[in-house]
Amino acid sequence: MIVTFVILAVGIALLVKGADLFVGGGSGLALRYRISPALIGSTIIAFGTSLPELVVSTNAAVTGNSGIALGNVIGSNIANVALVLALCTFIRPGMVAASGASRPALVRHTALMLAATAAFALFALRGTLDIVAGTVFLLLFVAILAVLLREEREGGEVEIRSHGRADALYIGLGLVAVIVGAQLVVDGAVTLAEAFGIPAFVIGVSVVAVGTSLPELATSIVAAARDEGSISIGNILGSNIFNLLLVLGISLLLAPVTVGSLVDIAVVVLFSVAILPLLFARPSVVRGWSALLLLGYAAYIAWSFGAVPIG
Repeated sequence: MIVTFVILAVGIALLVKGADLFVGGGSGLALRYRISPALIGSTIIAFGTSLPELVVSTNAAVTGNSGIALGNVIGSNIANVALVLALCTFIRPGMVAASGASRPALVRHTALMLAATAAFALFALRGTLDIVAGTVFLLLFVAILAVLLREEREGGEVEIRSHGRADALYIGLGLVAVIVGAQLVVDGAVTLAEAFGIPAFVIGVSVVAVGTSLPELATSIVAAARDEGSISIGNILGSNIFNLLLVLGISLLLAPVTVGSLVDIAVVVLFSVAILPLLFARPSVVRGWSALLLLGYAAYIAWSFGAVPIG
């Protein structure tokens, strides 16, 4: 059992470091083309920080562990809002108000994220997420990505550093680390679930989801600390879109998954909508709402271990 925890820890460490390298290289390349902070956060950085979810979920789907694949996506999206963003806004409640010129872009990205969540919820009501849902998710992802890429590029200084020719190397090394780390995480999670008799979905929505959300947590906290709230928030919004439409879409093309309980679907929808006060309320309200979200997330994880979830 100790070996299993070591494997899981090493896998998560590789996921985090690999995503960090990918983000650094990808952001450096994007910076050369003067892409706006919000757009960098919602595309380049969001994709890099969603790499763990992508590789873990597709790996789980291929190996017949669809519960981990779906739990990872749902758990990551909940963690992104109720843990990562809530923690950032609790520490710096005024970071959204300080986003300045990027605020309109963040509003648009929020609407796109909610649209992706609504599409996911509607298909989940069918009771089964299959290849049809996966295809629709991927088509919707392409449409949303096209909208994001059409946004006007803006100048200005951002706290992202280009590494010159090393950017491409960082991207390559990051991808390798993420792929290896994902394999270790899936193996460790499956072993852990079998050893303790815990449903695969619960492991996916908790341990695996938090582990694969560490890149979002690290990236968003660093961006918030540097007063780049637009990158921090854009990262969360973009990552949730990538998770629901790209990550889950690809996973469903590989293997369908049965939705055994709609409670978890309702929870991810509620937490997604709960992002609105963080974006539009006064800083004094934001901190209190952030605290409520953090408590809500803790309650949901505690409930998951005592409930019968998606299988």
